[in-house]
Amino acid sequence: MKKLKITFKTFVPAILLAIITLISACTTKQEASAYLFVYFTGNGPGEEAIRYAVSEDGFHYRALNNNEPVLDSKKISTSGGVRDPHILRGADGKTFYMVVTDLYVPEMGWKNYAMVLLKSTDLINWESSLINIPETFPDEFGDVWRVWAPQTIYDDATGKYMVYFSMKQGEDPDKIYYAYANADFTGLEAAPKQLYFPPEESNTRACIDGDIIFSNGKYHLFHKAEDGDPGIKLAISDRLTEGYKLVSDNRVDKETNPVEGSGIFKLNNSNDWILMYDVYTSGRYQFTKSSDLLNFTVIDQEISMNFHPRHGTVLPITAEELKSLLSEWSSFDDLLADATSASLKKQNVYFKNQEKSIYLPVKHDTDLSHFDPEFKSFSGISFIPEGPQDFSKGPVNYTFTIEDKGSQTYRVSVSEDNNPVLEGFYADPDILYAEKTGKYYLYPTSDGFNNWSGTYFKVFSSDNLVDWNDEGVMLDLKKDVSWADRNAWAPCIVEKKINGEFKYFYYFTAAQKIGVAVADNPTGPFVDSGKALIDFKTLNVNRGQEIDPDVFTDPVSGKSYLYWGNGYMAAAELNSDMITINFSTIKQMNIDDTFREGAYVIYRNGTYYFMWSEDDTRSPNYKVRYATAKSPLGKLEFPEQNIVIQQNPEQEIYATGHNSVIQVPGKDEWYLVYHRFTRPKGIGMGRSGGFHREVCIDKMEFNADGSIKQVIPTLQGIK
Repeated sequence: MKKLKITFKTFVPAILLAIITLISACTTKQEASAYLFVYFTGNGPGEEAIRYAVSEDGFHYRALNNNEPVLDSKKISTSGGVRDPHILRGADGKTFYMVVTDLYVPEMGWKNYAMVLLKSTDLINWESSLINIPETFPDEFGDVWRVWAPQTIYDDATGKYMVYFSMKQGEDPDKIYYAYANADFTGLEAAPKQLYFPPEESNTRACIDGDIIFSNGKYHLFHKAEDGDPGIKLAISDRLTEGYKLVSDNRVDKETNPVEGSGIFKLNNSNDWILMYDVYTSGRYQFTKSSDLLNFTVIDQEISMNFHPRHGTVLPITAEELKSLLSEWSSFDDLLADATSASLKKQNVYFKNQEKSIYLPVKHDTDLSHFDPEFKSFSGISFIPEGPQDFSKGPVNYTFTIEDKGSQTYRVSVSEDNNPVLEGFYADPDILYAEKTGKYYLYPTSDGFNNWSGTYFKVFSSDNLVDWNDEGVMLDLKKDVSWADRNAWAPCIVEKKINGEFKYFYYFTAAQKIGVAVADNPTGPFVDSGKALIDFKTLNVNRGQEIDPDVFTDPVSGKSYLYWGNGYMAAAELNSDMITINFSTIKQMNIDDTFREGAYVIYRNGTYYFMWSEDDTRSPNYKVRYATAKSPLGKLEFPEQNIVIQQNPEQEIYATGHNSVIQVPGKDEWYLVYHRFTRPKGIGMGRSGGFHREVCIDKMEFNADGSIKQVIPTLQGIK
C-alpha cells in the first residue's frame, strides 16, 4: 500500500488556500446587499433572450437596459433564442455561472436539443459554450427531443459544478437528469444520469424545471411535477445526486392555476426564503415567502416589477456588483428612482422618462407649499434638491445624476387627484347613501386577483365622497357563504325600512350565481340567505352568465326590482322579503347588441334611466351607454347619442365602465361612480389590466331635455 506523504511545505499553503477561499465566500455572502433578477419575457420574436432587473430589498425590482436583452441570443445559441436562465455565484465568490435553454419557439415549437453554458467574472461579459445532447451523447440520448431548463449547483464533495435539467427521450415522459461540467465549464464530463425518480405510481408523469438549494444539511429539489395535482412539488435528499423523496403529493406553490419555473433564493440578512414561479397560463409571476421551506405564504402585494418576467432566477449581489451593473445598463430613459411620500397615491405615480417629467398625484388636503416627494434611488443615482419644496405655484425642477453617466433635469408636477377614490385595486363599484347614518358607502369588487378570482367583499364609508375609510371585509365567501367560495364579483345594495327598522340587502355575484345577504347596518355584519337567488337563465336566454346584479327601488311605487345578466339583461320584481323574486314578473329587457354587463337603473323627473357596460372590461374601449323607459320594466328607448362615459386618451384614462350613480340627498346633483384601468400601468398590462382596476367618481349632468351629458373621466375627480 502506497502511503501518502504530506510535508509542511505542501500542507500549510493548502490550508491557507482553503481558509482564504472560505473567508472570501463568507465575505461575499455578508456583503450581499442587493439582488439580480435574470429572466426572459415570452415566446415571441425577440422575447427569448436574457434580461436583467435589480432590487435592493428583494421585493421591488426594476428592469435594466429598458427591459431589453443584455446578451444577443443569436450569438450564443444555435436556435436564435434562449430561455429559462439560471444564474449561480461560484464557490470562489467571484465567478458566475449561467445556463439557459437553447430554444426559439416561433420556429421550433417545443422541440429542442441543446443548452448553453455561460461563465463570467463581472456579470457583464460572458463566455458561452453550447451542448447539443443528441450529438454529444448519440448512444445514450440520440433520440432526445427536449432539453429544458438547465440549472447549476456546486458539489462540495467533488469540487465540481453539477448541471441538472429535464429531457424527453422518445415516448418517455420528461425526466430530470444531471451531469458534471468540465473544469472550464464548457461541456459535460460524461453522459447525463437520471437525478430524480418520482414515486412509482407517478412514473408515467413528467417532471421538469428542477431547482435545488441546500439548507439544514438537506438538498431540497423544487420541481414541476405533472402527477396528481400538477404544480411545484418538493423532494428532499441527504445527497446531491440521489435519494430524493417526495415530501408530499401536495403542491408547495399557492396557486390553483398551472405554474412552472420555480426559483428560490434567501433574503439577505434574513432566515426567510422567497419561492417564486411563473403562472404561465396567466402571464404573471407569483412570489411566496417561507422560513422552513415547507410552508409558503403569498406576498404578491409586497412585490413590484416594471416588467413581465418568465421563468427566471434571482442572485444576491454586493453593492459593488450592483454599482457595476447600473453603470453598464442604467439610463435616464428608465430612471431607477421612486417617490415614497406617504401623501402620494403611490399606485398612480407616473415617471415619464422620455419627456423627463414626473407626475405625482397626492391625497386630499396635502400641503403643496411644503411637500417632499421623498425620492429614493438606487445606489449610484443621486438627486437635488432634497427635502420639502413649494409645488403650490407649479412644477419644480429636480436634477438626477447617474454616476459615470452625467445628469438630467426632470420637471416634477404635484397634483391633488381625487381619482381614484380608493387606494388599491377595486372595481364594479356600487354606491349607497344611508339615511340611517347620513353617510355614503362604496361596495366594490376586490380586484387585483388573476382572472377575477377574489373571494371577499369590502365596504368603504365617506362623509363627502372624497375621503373614504376602509371599513373592512363585510362578506367573505369562504367563511360566510355555504353555496359558493369563488369569484366574488359586482355587488349592489339597497336600504329598506321594514317595520320601522332599517335593513340592508346586499346582492352579490359568486361562482357566476347571484346571492343575497342581509344586515342591520351598512357595514354589516351581513348574513347570507343560505342559497343562490339567481342560478338559472331566463326565458329563452342561452348565453352569458348570471352575474352583475343591480337593485332599484322605484320612488313612485315603492317596489324594488333586481336586474342582472351578461350578454342579456334580465329583470324581475323582488318580493317584500327582498330575498326572493316574483317569478311571474321575470322579463328579458329589449337591450341592443351593445349590452355586455353591469346594468344600473336610476329615476329622475319621471324618466327611468337604464345604464350598462359595452365591450370587455379588459378592453381600453370599455364604456357605459344608456336607454330610457317609462317604468321599471318598461320598453327601452335608445337615444341616438347614448354614451355616458368612455376612455379619455389625452389623460391616459382607459376602460371606464361598470358604473353606479349617486344623487346628493335633496339636490338635483348626481355623480357617476365607475372603474378604470389602473393608471398609468394598466394600459400596458394587456388583458391583465382588466383585473387591475380602480374606482373613480366624476360629476354627471343632464341636458335640458333630460338626456345625459357625456361624462369626461378626469384625474382630479370631484371637489
